[in-house]
Amino acid sequence: MLGATLRSKQVDFVVWAPRLERLAVKLNDSVTVQLSRGEDGIFSGSHTAKAGDRYCYVLGDRCLPDPVSRYLPEGVHGRTEIVDPDAFLWGDQDWRGLSFQEYVIYELHVGAFSQDGTFDSVIPKLPYLRELGITAIEIMPVAAFPGARNWGYDGVSMYAVQESYGGPDGLRRLVNAAHREGLAVVLDVVYNHLGAEGNYLREFGPYFTDRHKTVWGDAINYDGDDSRQVRKYVIENALYWIREYHIDALRLDAIQAIDDTSSKHIIHELADDVRQFAQGAGRDVCVIAESDENDRKLILPTSEGGFGLDAVWSDDFHHSIHTLLTSENLGYYQDYGQPEKVVKALNEGFVFQGQHFRTWGTVRGTSSEGIPLPRHLFCIQNHDQIGNRCWGERLSHLVPRGAVKAAAALLLLSPETPLLFMGEEYAEQAPFQFFVDFGDPNLQKAVVEGRKSEFKEFGWNDIPDPQDPETFQRSKLTWRMDEDMLAWYRRLLQLRHQFVTHSSRTCRARLSDHEIAMEVPAETGGITVVVALPGRKQKPDQPESELLLQASEDDYSVCVFPTVAQARATEPLKGAA
Repeated sequence: MLGATLRSKQVDFVVWAPRLERLAVKLNDSVTVQLSRGEDGIFSGSHTAKAGDRYCYVLGDRCLPDPVSRYLPEGVHGRTEIVDPDAFLWGDQDWRGLSFQEYVIYELHVGAFSQDGTFDSVIPKLPYLRELGITAIEIMPVAAFPGARNWGYDGVSMYAVQESYGGPDGLRRLVNAAHREGLAVVLDVVYNHLGAEGNYLREFGPYFTDRHKTVWGDAINYDGDDSRQVRKYVIENALYWIREYHIDALRLDAIQAIDDTSSKHIIHELADDVRQFAQGAGRDVCVIAESDENDRKLILPTSEGGFGLDAVWSDDFHHSIHTLLTSENLGYYQDYGQPEKVVKALNEGFVFQGQHFRTWGTVRGTSSEGIPLPRHLFCIQNHDQIGNRCWGERLSHLVPRGAVKAAAALLLLSPETPLLFMGEEYAEQAPFQFFVDFGDPNLQKAVVEGRKSEFKEFGWNDIPDPQDPETFQRSKLTWRMDEDMLAWYRRLLQLRHQFVTHSSRTCRARLSDHEIAMEVPAETGGITVVVALPGRKQKPDQPESELLLQASEDDYSVCVFPTVAQARATEPLKGAA
């Protein structure tokens, strides 16, 4: 592996730098060691050193951090600290992970989860999450980013764990504690771009290309000259989190922004290598992709020409239920809003399966046939859908309580895999806004202008300053709980584990007279959810003795009962696209 590797009382330094003819490493600001260059542009050398020592690579009059830094305690512009990955005493030797069938995911941002904003401050809440019914926590990106506050998608050093969160051992302590509670850990990783401030990879090699473009600038070079080492750099990073930090699943950010014309797409190759490692280690490790393309190829097994991923973020359900409840119809919400689309999402996962998508001005999606419903990851709130609103409003800030309860019932009792965003379960009062801590004045200005431009199509103005520390402070959880909402979520998750998790995970949903009825599983006795929307002419007719859960607020009503308690419907009403 590239980077600094401890070997007895010495450290081996290995770095890929094909653009350089000479390269030296400076240790502890005192010793400079000239490295030897191999024919493939890989420099290497050894010197006496230990964990905790700091170093940088000398390029002319500059001293830059290692492209494979495990730790940057001085920030993204500072020296790399040598880390011994074998020094931590793990206590999860019997942990083998969870099958994806069991996942109920809770997405959290380490910095905003608590007032301390560290890995260690997440640990005391793990028993609460387990008791709630969560089985996996998803941590937003932790790769080193500039400053002390960021969503994580401006990371510039893929292998370094953010210092302000607690560094490498802080992350290990959190994963170790989660496994003791029986919780899997999903890590959000970003392979479609790197941030700008503190990104020194260009100085070492052709990590980027102008042959492809992203909204963030030049794309990562996955298919051009010298791309073999770039691909290796990224795939080894995925394995690094699984191997050195015992991560159970990776969430790959916005893979539709990855351009790769290679014979084997980088995501396909990454998934194959992760699967091979997991099999050899006797572990369950999952790969989940975020993509807005509704492409079944991502999920299809490799034997059928697919990438073989475990799941894909399927936004159609969120957009369908959000627009139905809020009546918002600008931006990408213009293609949703009808209850039929909620029904189609529940029955088929994707709503758009090759139909015209007005937002894009072209067709969107492929058929979802052959994709098991649990492979679709559903939510009614996540960091994007809250934080990419102008003021970061949560769903509970936008619609009545009865509407939130109805949406939660459809989400948590559907056969698809559910994700909650931190605080959702108790109707957190704090918003989740977009925040950064750039040191570069040009970036500070650019991010404000970029947000203004992004919000034009939604008609949002007067945005919070992402650079203002108060924006970050406002986004921290207050943990002031709506106990009634918390009890609702807890009971829904109990019913999910009882009726849905280990069922065949199929669905028969239908729409009739402002009422959505969902039966899970579709072909055998299980559970039925009936959500009556405003405008329903009469209340659902169901004896109270058969009810497992009921609520009626704000013109919304929810009834949950065993499917055997009523005659089964024959066919779902397919949603129009």
